[in-house]
Amino acid sequence: MASGHFFCAIFYFACLCSASLANNPKVNFREKEKKILDQILGAGKYDARIRPSGINGTDDKATQVFVNMFLRSISKIDDYKMEYSVQLTFREQWLDERLKFDDIGGRLKYLTLTEANRVWMPDLFFSNEKEGHFHNIIMPNVYIRIFPYGSVLYSIRISLTLACPMNLKLYPLDRQVCSLRMASYGWTTADLVFLWKEGDPVQVVKNLHLPRFTLEKFLTDYCNSKTNTGEYSCLKVDLLFKREFSYYLIQIYIPCCMLVIVSWVSFWLDQGAVPARVSLGVTTLLTMATQTSGINASLPPVSYTKAIDVWTGVCLTFVFGALLEFALVNYASRSADRAADMHRENMKKKRREMEQASLDAASDLLDTDSNATFAMKPLVRHPGDPLALEKLRQCEVHMQAPKRPNCCRSWLSKFPTRQCSRSKRIDVISRITFPLVFALFNLVYWSTYLFREEEED
Repeated sequence: MASGHFFCAIFYFACLCSASLANNPKVNFREKEKKILDQILGAGKYDARIRPSGINGTDDKATQVFVNMFLRSISKIDDYKMEYSVQLTFREQWLDERLKFDDIGGRLKYLTLTEANRVWMPDLFFSNEKEGHFHNIIMPNVYIRIFPYGSVLYSIRISLTLACPMNLKLYPLDRQVCSLRMASYGWTTADLVFLWKEGDPVQVVKNLHLPRFTLEKFLTDYCNSKTNTGEYSCLKVDLLFKREFSYYLIQIYIPCCMLVIVSWVSFWLDQGAVPARVSLGVTTLLTMATQTSGINASLPPVSYTKAIDVWTGVCLTFVFGALLEFALVNYASRSADRAADMHRENMKKKRREMEQASLDAASDLLDTDSNATFAMKPLVRHPGDPLALEKLRQCEVHMQAPKRPNCCRSWLSKFPTRQCSRSKRIDVISRITFPLVFALFNLVYWSTYLFREEEED
């Protein structure tokens, strides 16, 4: 009997539960979303051609659109074309009171759309864009969220190639500022105003790596423009890129220094080694010219002088000067040979004259008069006598006061002043002069351009 009452109680409780579930069916929020969308975006209820009202629902005020973005990657910065490529997630947010809906007690946070043409959209465009495309793999990377109080959030992922005018006077010790400009195409500031979202309007992906640049910082600003048709709202982001110098130090500066130093090897070769010195000079000159052409091929043909032009030009001048130095040495050597030949001929001629004079003197001493007496020659020579003048010069030389020693003269005195050693002196002077002048140029070059770089900062 007791068991029968127990089963009756269970059956009664089950009937009560089924009745309560029938009276409170489970809410299907997806179905609610469909009904709300049909309600606020139905035919004749919402017109996407009409812009939303301004602040506090006033129609005489401009619609405010808040913008923010997330920089996903910067793929390249092209110096020749003066452009850079960037991939970003772009977001806009504005208030459209026509899109208000009931959030079912806070359970429906927002509605999601994938068709941008269903609601009014700001006519924003990128003013310095060269190329751009949307991402449609696997599905179009775009969404629109409508919040209960009428706020609309538009988000899309896009890739852009943007123009970036560059000043290459300090290349490759330069910094470049590349901008990303966004403006309204048709709506003036009386109807539409773009504003940066408060807080953190621009975000950059962590560990952003660029091959030859470093993103130092970025700044947000406004760039409203006035034309004949009115004033248009504009936003911009300035990206400050610093060029990585280590790449250019290894690829350009050190090889150029090595070529200049190799060209100095000819100063230590014998002046008679004509094939070796000519081959060394011509080879280094052609290599330096090829290096300069390769550098200029990767840069645009600008009208001003770049820092790299000064470096390659001076290095090319040093290499060319080493080749000219050998030409001067060769010319001096051949001049010395001709002078030596003329000197030998003069010495032979003087020797013959002296031998003839000694023979004449001997014949005069052996000549006697009729009384068998020797002819006496005067002991004192006349002032015009050449032998007396020669003796007088020798005395003057021995009586000259000694001069004070000079470091340069004592160093140069190691090499005779005769014409035949002039070519060797040119080589020795070049061994000292070329490295000193090149070291002085390096000091002036790096001091000047590094100081100018700090001034621009």
